[in-house]
Amino acid sequence: MKHTYKITGMTCGSCKASVEKSLSNIDNITNVEVNLEKGEATITMEKHVKVEELQKSLATKYTISQKEEKNVFSSSQFKNVEAVEEKSKLQQLKPLLLIIFYIATASVLLHYKDWSWNAFMLDFMGLFYIVFSFFKMLDLKGFPESFKMYDPLAKRVPAYGWIYPFIETALGLMFLMRFKVEIALIVTLVVLGITTIGVTKTLLDKKSIRCACLGTALKLPMTEATFIENAIMIVMAVLMLINIF
Repeated sequence: MKHTYKITGMTCGSCKASVEKSLSNIDNITNVEVNLEKGEATITMEKHVKVEELQKSLATKYTISQKEEKNVFSSSQFKNVEAVEEKSKLQQLKPLLLIIFYIATASVLLHYKDWSWNAFMLDFMGLFYIVFSFFKMLDLKGFPESFKMYDPLAKRVPAYGWIYPFIETALGLMFLMRFKVEIALIVTLVVLGITTIGVTKTLLDKKSIRCACLGTALKLPMTEATFIENAIMIVMAVLMLINIF
């Protein structure tokens, strides 16, 4: 018999291999196939194995659960599932939304006595880069694997994923110190433009993967919020360049 399960916490090829090995070692399991992009595992069993037993075999960073089958003929059930998924998505995005809120608040407080939109945007972009690069730095080994799942350049040039957190740090310092702002704005358009292309493609393909914007420390789904987050930075960069030139 075959069963499909949802698995969260996987970020790279080594995670996939670890999950497959752990599940394959359980008695009565004859085959395990893990799909990293979908976050799913198809398990072939001789006898049914409880989810609790499957969970015990995995490292604590992974969570396994039975994949729910949707009844397309039941509109009420379909709506209930959608509502649960939407609530879960908002809960997962809570760290991202809180971080953006705090960055925006700090940027406002820095200039509320002598308001300037340009200064606000520069500090917002600077703090944005510094904070987001910090989370990426927490797992420099795992971040490139997650990042290349949707960033076109990181897929083709693996080294780009390794240096990306340092690029963000450098851009953040340039904005906060008002150093070579024009260059920092142009690099922002290029870097985030490339990432946004990958994010857009992922959303259109309706793939279920993790967003690496906050590294691997926090589990964030790839959603429209990721696209909006990049779009805000791109719009700010364009407005600043228009003001400068």
